Amino acid sequence: MVKIRLKRMGAHKKPFYRVVVADERTARGGECIEEIGYYDPLANPSVIKIDAEKAQKWLANGAQPTDTVRALLKKADIVK
Repeated sequence: MVKIRLKRMGAHKKPFYRVVVADERTARGGECIEEIGYYDPLANPSVIKIDAEKAQKWLANGAQPTDTVRALLKKADIVK
């Protein structure tokens, strides 16, 4: 099954996340099919940059977002 999830990047105690489309069996920081955006929780306010067109395409093809990504998609007004 294909999931839309976060891939952790950044240094120790300075997380930065990429929003990626990946097979659910791969590791969190492992190989991904496509990167569709990023999320920076340390910026004030938090930065959420997701390509809406790519996200809609993957959702239409059956990719399931994780709970956290679903919340980010709602904040970015991509999913209702």
